[in-house]
Amino acid sequence: MSNDPLLQPYQLKHLTLKNRIMISSHEPAYPEDGMPKDRYRAYHVERAKAGVALTMTAGSASVARDSPPVFNNILAWKDEVVGHMKALTDACHDEGCAVMIQLTHLGRRTRWDKADWLPVVSASHEREASHKAFPKKIEDWDIARIITDYVDAAERMKEAGLDGVEIQAYGHLMDQFWSPLTNDLDGPYGGSLDNRLRFTFDVLRGIRERCGEDFIVGVRYTGDEDLQGGLSKDDGLAISHKLKNSGLVDFLNVIKGHIDTDAGLTDVIPVQGMRNAPHLDFAGEIKSATDFPTFHAAKIPDVATARHAIASGKLDMVGMTRAQMADPHLVRKVIEGREDDIRPCVGANYCLDRIYQGGMALCLHNPSTGREIEQPHAIAPAETAKRITIVGAGPAGLEAARVAAERGHTVTVFEAADQPGGQIRLTALQERRREMISIIEWRFQQCVKKRVTFHFNTFADAADVLNTSPDEVIIATGGLPHTEVLEAGNELVISAWDILGGDAKPGQNVLIYDDAGDHAALQAADFVSATGAKVEIVTPDRAFAPEVMAMNLVPYMRALQQRDTTFTVTWRLKSVHRQGNQLRAVFGSDYGDFTRERVVDQVVVNHGTRPLDDIYFDLKPNARNRGAVDYEALVNGQTQSVDYNPDGAYRVFRIGDAVSARNTHAAIYDALRLTRLL
Repeated sequence: MSNDPLLQPYQLKHLTLKNRIMISSHEPAYPEDGMPKDRYRAYHVERAKAGVALTMTAGSASVARDSPPVFNNILAWKDEVVGHMKALTDACHDEGCAVMIQLTHLGRRTRWDKADWLPVVSASHEREASHKAFPKKIEDWDIARIITDYVDAAERMKEAGLDGVEIQAYGHLMDQFWSPLTNDLDGPYGGSLDNRLRFTFDVLRGIRERCGEDFIVGVRYTGDEDLQGGLSKDDGLAISHKLKNSGLVDFLNVIKGHIDTDAGLTDVIPVQGMRNAPHLDFAGEIKSATDFPTFHAAKIPDVATARHAIASGKLDMVGMTRAQMADPHLVRKVIEGREDDIRPCVGANYCLDRIYQGGMALCLHNPSTGREIEQPHAIAPAETAKRITIVGAGPAGLEAARVAAERGHTVTVFEAADQPGGQIRLTALQERRREMISIIEWRFQQCVKKRVTFHFNTFADAADVLNTSPDEVIIATGGLPHTEVLEAGNELVISAWDILGGDAKPGQNVLIYDDAGDHAALQAADFVSATGAKVEIVTPDRAFAPEVMAMNLVPYMRALQQRDTTFTVTWRLKSVHRQGNQLRAVFGSDYGDFTRERVVDQVVVNHGTRPLDDIYFDLKPNARNRGAVDYEALVNGQTQSVDYNPDGAYRVFRIGDAVSARNTHAAIYDALRLTRLL
């Protein structure tokens, strides 16, 4: 028996959980037609096989037709969900992993123009900032039917064999009843705190009566809305005691904050650059005050923090959800004493930000997450060992090296810089994004363990590559900033990289022209504005920084809005001209024949990168495949077999930004799916 606090079993009523690590309820948006089919099941089973004690599905599953998901959630109001949830639950149970699901009615946190175009309902007419629908004030018959919807959904989950359900009460209908900010009802469901809690206890009572005492029931709720006029910490403590004393719930899952705005959501689920485990002490206070089973998850990305949460008695079960999206085998590696092999969560929040923009959750640097079927996490050994040479040690090159070495190949990497990292090393210079460097450090450490040969400070040419007698060559040289986008004055501008890398000193009145919409422009603006300079960010798009996405935008805005920063949309920079010792920037519009001018002392352009690909084109003519990629084979997980030049001694491929400017996930995914079959 291990003495690791994380590996101790926990008895929750009649249910024995084999350790203290859980996956908290979350919706990765993998359902198909609202059902958790093969992709969804494979995702949870992968983590169950690795030893997690409890996996909670859905964040949240909708219990009612008039609670249409705003992203791809499970539809728990449909009877057909039972078979799919049973298949998932049975597979996880076979691995000794308990399964629960989070149930909800979204209330105002959705839109009327989704699904069946039914009115949004809430306990008041107050509109939510994020989803912007004006709700109907709930009526008595709505309350009665929604209570039944909750109970029916819970019964479906019991029929599917789940160990229990968790009711969601932060930002959704349940706590829209709780909060004075969103409940102005009269009568039995409005007014006093007890009245505002009545709906919750009606639901819990119905579930308990229908599903019995041997079915686990918990509530994930806000213990403090942290909003003027909202639920206070004292209210949260009172609610916690009322939940415990009701005899209707078996555990409390505590959060702190509110999710009705992007900023509020980001404080509840912090991203990189924000403090780790910011609400752990608060959850510990709830546990101490109630002496009741307490769960919690909020940016607990590493094993040391999770271990502290359990060892200190602050929690009974610790949620490590994004951490296990980054590394689904985290628990197994803890058990095996291999914590240094855990792929770290870097808090990039690519997972959550994608679902809020209508995509499925993906991990920025684990492209197998969500693709467990087509891109398994385990790397199979190659039938024949090859010599693989890689040029470039950024995220794409390092991933290619790691995967090739895992397959048993002899791998050589050339890198022009004195250390690995590529663009990520530039990104990580900013303190708020320094966690990104772990993407590089983890891969480099894995490569070193597998005896990959690195040649740093080497600007490799074709001869260097050919001297390694390669069977396969992978070009991962990335790109360089492209700033020549103007009709005149290209020589007068600098790139965002020049600012971030320290090659250019920030001016005092700076125009940042962002025609890529990614992090680089905002990072440059953050850096320049911190010096006290006046900054204007201009974009031809109708919204600025569309590639950064909602939750990652929040820390930038908190920094930039307290400084002398202006955001201007829908204007395209046409030219820059000298005007004395300053610069005159001329803008045009895509919407008509309009112009506007600015006089500044520095113009920074962010327009992505262009491939640094000379070596690829030098190697391409004599390559067996002449650089070609069989896309059908690539997508379908089949071996590359293009053979345009049978006399060629090697094949050559490009990946990442050496092909075109994309993002870190794309670069790593390129490397994984190509290299795992070489």
